[in-house]
Amino acid sequence: MRAEAIIFDVDGTLAETEEIHRLAFNETFVRLGFDWYWNRPLYRQLLDVTGGKERIRAFVAGHEPPDGARALERVAEMHAAKTEIYTQLIADGAARLRPGVLRLIGEARDKGVRLAIATTTSLPNVEALLQAAFGAPASSIFEVIGAGDIVAAKKPAPDIYRYVLDELRMPTFACIAIEDSRNGLDSARAAGLPTLVTPSVYTNHQTFPGAMAVVPDLDTPPVSLDTIAKWRAADSGW
Repeated sequence: MRAEAIIFDVDGTLAETEEIHRLAFNETFVRLGFDWYWNRPLYRQLLDVTGGKERIRAFVAGHEPPDGARALERVAEMHAAKTEIYTQLIADGAARLRPGVLRLIGEARDKGVRLAIATTTSLPNVEALLQAAFGAPASSIFEVIGAGDIVAAKKPAPDIYRYVLDELRMPTFACIAIEDSRNGLDSARAAGLPTLVTPSVYTNHQTFPGAMAVVPDLDTPPVSLDTIAKWRAADSGW
């Protein structure tokens, strides 16, 4: 059965954006006077926590950095500054879509497959990336965008996928999710969605039990609507 809707994650799935997020966090710390620096190994660990504000709080709780108490009082300000820096980096061309993403989205649009987004990143981040990648507003490509704090519980909770499914008014069996992380996979699976995983540079150490398929990217091998239908047919869980 061919999917009637594809629900994409954003960071690490549409584009390798996590490194840009890390750079934006570090620039924010400098701008706001925090003597913090998140290197790549540390950021890989922090990505186990979804959501930027939640990640700051987890860092304070787990690492007891200098000025931690002050940071907790300024989480919203820090996150807003980080979003501003990130969106400017994206507008300046810091990220490209991952291999095969543009082709699969084009095929889906040509064949009337509905497109949606389910992400924990904030809406301005989504809009900046898609404007830079497509030269068009996000809403002109994706019918439903579930982003940021639109639901209280973030991935791996299924809430964001359930929100998107409700907005699409579609049953789970008619949709698939595409994710890059274990948190994302667990979120989509908990919502009842067959899920294709394309691990990113920050998640390629993870395992993905229950995924419909795991491939390096959407061009390895070339993933089409027919490919997805064959994977679904071969997966006894669907």
